[in-house]
Amino acid sequence: MKQPPRPRPRIYDLYWYFAAERQRAFERRTAGQPWPWSDDPVLQVFKFCNVYRAADRVSQYLIRDVAYHDEPCSPEERLFQIVSFRTFSKPDTWRSVQHDLGRSPTLDDLADSSLTSALEHARQRNGGLYTGAFILCAADAYGQPRKHLNHVELFRHMFLHDALGERLLDAKSLREVYELLHAYPLMGDFMSYQTAIDLNYSALVNFSENEFTQAGPGALRGMKKAFEALGDYTPAEVVLWMVQRQDEEFSRLGLKFNGLWGRPLHAVDCQGLFCELDKYCREAAPELASARKRIKARFAPSSEPIRLFFPPKWGINAKLPQGQVLGTATAGTARQEELF
Repeated sequence: MKQPPRPRPRIYDLYWYFAAERQRAFERRTAGQPWPWSDDPVLQVFKFCNVYRAADRVSQYLIRDVAYHDEPCSPEERLFQIVSFRTFSKPDTWRSVQHDLGRSPTLDDLADSSLTSALEHARQRNGGLYTGAFILCAADAYGQPRKHLNHVELFRHMFLHDALGERLLDAKSLREVYELLHAYPLMGDFMSYQTAIDLNYSALVNFSENEFTQAGPGALRGMKKAFEALGDYTPAEVVLWMVQRQDEEFSRLGLKFNGLWGRPLHAVDCQGLFCELDKYCREAAPELASARKRIKARFAPSSEPIRLFFPPKWGINAKLPQGQVLGTATAGTARQEELF
């Protein structure tokens, strides 16, 4: 029998507390309640991702405006659009490209360099193309002088030369989707997994998110804090162990957790929670040794409301608030908006 992970006293429980309290704040926010949405002083001051990855603003944009837009396109083109959007992970970049092209980019735009021109215009207009939320792999794999030009060559390699879209449509598992992506330059472990999850949001790829997972660097740091030892489990197995134990642990700790309108935590969410635990513990448990001593991001105002939308196959959209939510309500709460 495999030796299970050995939880670190108090810190392991903080994982579940953080999940419940952060989700409760999201629920209060989307219900239109006034700030503060949590009594936790750390949550009031610092920026944390949502408990559910799909609820974060960039994922919401991807799901609503990329994976499920109503423009005519082939299945292969939609997969290309999802991969290319996630590479930049910046809605302003996507909007600028759409403005220049008059629509979402197609494979023809990739082939004739229209996408390249649109990206260059977006870079000049916006001052940058990429999110600052994570670090991408080395940028010169295709010998181009700029990062975005290397990514354009990557997209050509994938979708024009290798017909990756057809191969993704034929994939038999989430792991296979990940491995198909991971085979390419610039597609490291983290980016390949995140992109596989994005593709799986669409109507074209449909596997259980609990079938396969990949722990990122932040999640590994969180695991070191939550556990004294991982036992005989790999990091991916630890994530799935948390998925399986969620009901038991919330009950044990007396924590109310409603999920995402009834949807329980899945592997990508539990993986992300380890990353958020790592950040949370820098304030809540500073005695733990860590190469990172502070939480860099505090709240920054974001006045733009959004209309929540999740993959229809999840069956939760009918339960969502009607209309737009999460925008700035008053000047007094403006500095809290970016988190939610």
